[in-house]
Amino acid sequence: MKYLSILLICFFFVKNERALGNVLPNDIFSASEVIELQMSSLQTNSILNNSGIYQCWLFAHPENKKYTGPFSNFKNMISNTSYKILLNSLKFKINLLSKDNNISKFSVDVDAYDNKRYNLTWILEKAKIDKNCSNCWMTTSVTQPKYIGILN
Repeated sequence: MKYLSILLICFFFVKNERALGNVLPNDIFSASEVIELQMSSLQTNSILNNSGIYQCWLFAHPENKKYTGPFSNFKNMISNTSYKILLNSLKFKINLLSKDNNISKFSVDVDAYDNKRYNLTWILEKAKIDKNCSNCWMTTSVTQPKYIGILN
């Protein structure tokens, strides 16, 4: 059932780029699915309404939002810093580094629009924000992109 939900979300995203902006944190998503959702959203971000960046921001942990600030600050951080390589990437690969009941750590390789590959470490923690998200995975931090090579 969980995978059917993910497939439906992806289908509607392809049909309507704003659809993912409506996906809210929920206990049904695994930590890796949250990163997949965030990266897919950034990969297909619209420069007209920044729907991909907004979708990513929805899954930022409340503790993370204390540092990134409101959406306008988050949008600027993604669009105007080294994190811009996440936008409109060619592909990405997610690998689990470690996981316990409350914290998951992943390595994410990103083939960016500039034909270079980068690596980031993505950390998620469980959070409680409402009745649908009483134990859901949300991003607490993402390292600066590290250049690891030119694409072949």
